[in-house]
Amino acid sequence: LAEGTPHLDGAALAEAFERLGGSLASFATWDAVHLRTTVLSARLRPAFRLMADVLRTPAFPLREVERLRQERLAELLELRSEPRGLADERFSTALYRPASRLSLPEGGSEETVAAIPPEDLAAWHATRVVPEATTVVVVGDVDPGEVVSVSMDLLGDWSAAAPAARSVDDRPARQARAISVLHRPGAPQTELRLGHVGLRRDHPDHFDVVLMNAILGGVFNSRINLNLRERHGYTYGASSSYEWRRDAGPFCVSTAVATGVTAPAVREVIAELERMQDAPPTAEELALAQSYLDGVFPLRFETTDAIASALASLRILRLPDEYFDTYRARVRAVRAEGVRLAAQRHLHLEALQVLAVGDSEQVAEPLRALSFAPVEVVQDVAGRDA
Repeated sequence: LAEGTPHLDGAALAEAFERLGGSLASFATWDAVHLRTTVLSARLRPAFRLMADVLRTPAFPLREVERLRQERLAELLELRSEPRGLADERFSTALYRPASRLSLPEGGSEETVAAIPPEDLAAWHATRVVPEATTVVVVGDVDPGEVVSVSMDLLGDWSAAAPAARSVDDRPARQARAISVLHRPGAPQTELRLGHVGLRRDHPDHFDVVLMNAILGGVFNSRINLNLRERHGYTYGASSSYEWRRDAGPFCVSTAVATGVTAPAVREVIAELERMQDAPPTAEELALAQSYLDGVFPLRFETTDAIASALASLRILRLPDEYFDTYRARVRAVRAEGVRLAAQRHLHLEALQVLAVGDSEQVAEPLRALSFAPVEVVQDVAGRDA
């Protein structure tokens, strides 16, 4: 989007923003396309005029499309050479059905990036970047009436058909446990990912699950980190997380351990998942997690850019307008029994997927000896069957 319009090529567009003391950023996430700039409040109208031009009439110049395509392919090649990035990429493939967009990296795979025709970009923009799906967020020392006036002047005559209904398959690829080993000969460490398809952001158990995850692996003094790092010395750090999207994002436990303790580390993570389901957290654990979430909450609003992102998330994730006003109270309202029930309902050990990126000759048999799930050696980093 930021590479030019019929009126300004990419270089001229960047120069125009520089003259206003700002710059333009454009990027896509799972649920939205973003255009963002920061300028002095007095320069709202000229900055908005430039952004409106980009929003409504991007040129998608062939030369820049090909340049960005090659940059993305180079990023993917580098990603495949790095165990952490490779584990993250392949874990999504393990979780979601092969035909689902969610089984691919957010920025596409080598195959999809290489195959996109430039005309598809313009066609997608014409059908998806439309007034009905667009939200304007302005944060700063500005008069609300002026913001409305500028918006109407520059976007008021914009018209397009409403976007078609969006359908994403977020069902899991497997209903049974599985362990996959991605072979990296001689690797001194194993990158581990354990998890399953999680929840949509609008799930009614959201806050119970947030507290459950904080206690399990969401903060430094969480159970998984204290177990693997402090008690056993298997790793420098281990964590768990839910990726909150409109569709069901992954639940994932992530860590890297020495090759020789791969199977013991997996065993301990599974034990912590089971313990989370077996009994409520202690009063101290719950209070510490609530205090942490309460304490970091204001960090979301430290800058105008952060405030704009927070406000945009209300629309993107379809949250109520009062979400941030009630956030702390809802965190504090979670009870220990609610955390246990959330673990029982939403930690799916019966369908847990385990991915180990490491030396299969050293880790596959110890993983089989756990008798947790069938073990499959998938491939090495060059894509050959091991």
